[in-house]
Amino acid sequence: MNHEEKIEDVKAQFVEKITDNMNAFGVSTSIGRVLGTIYMHREPMTLDELSAEIGMSKTRMSQVVREMIDMNIAERVFKKGVRKDLYQVEEDYYETFISLFTSTWQKAVKRSRNFEHRLIKKLDKLQQQPDLTEEDERDINDLLEEIKEWMDYYDWIRRVTEFFESGEIFEHVPKKRGGE
Repeated sequence: MNHEEKIEDVKAQFVEKITDNMNAFGVSTSIGRVLGTIYMHREPMTLDELSAEIGMSKTRMSQVVREMIDMNIAERVFKKGVRKDLYQVEEDYYETFISLFTSTWQKAVKRSRNFEHRLIKKLDKLQQQPDLTEEDERDINDLLEEIKEWMDYYDWIRRVTEFFESGEIFEHVPKKRGGE
């Protein structure tokens, strides 16, 4: 094995480690492999290049890249003279981590708000019923209190998301320890 082959082997191992790490964070193996491949390529890649490199159909590759864009861990970029779409990923591991988790958390917060509104509407409608017993009223109030705790929890998640997105997290947990 010559030097170039050895270097390519190390890059392939790195891609697989990125894939494993992404999988540990709940991200599909396909997304992890594409992220690692673009990252190790060190410059934007086309769907054709990615498909050839990874051995995935162009259709599936397109789906994966769209998912990555939705997760805010990849973006389409323009390069003069290149007619095909190019895709790049963030080269800062910390920013990738933040994008990955905050996009997931934001979706959870949005789904939760929809859920909360639906339940509150149902409970408000129930409270308007003239034939409620004291026990029914107690149950409704207990559920309203539970929803309030739920809303507080999801507000906390929203604030944690802002804490990460603002970069304030690094003031409390620096990217590198003191003198390292």
